[in-house]
Amino acid sequence: MNIKLNGAHHTVADDASVSTLVSSITGRVLDHKGQAADGGKLGVAVARNSEVVPRSQWSTTTLADGDELELVTAVQGG
Repeated sequence: MNIKLNGAHHTVADDASVSTLVSSITGRVLDHKGQAADGGKLGVAVARNSEVVPRSQWSTTTLADGDELELVTAVQGG
């Protein structure tokens, strides 16, 4: 299925969830609560179709064809 991620077109599996997408983009394994399985900070937020998806719902939020997602990463500095 096709989605738009940060303005670019991407193809994902039909059963992909927000958690699956974040894991593939960051290269990190996530637990069912959306936390990095290695215990480190993830520093990522996700909006789907202009609505923020709470981290606790990443694994249960299934993507749909045509969804528009924004994935932002926190950076430190000024």
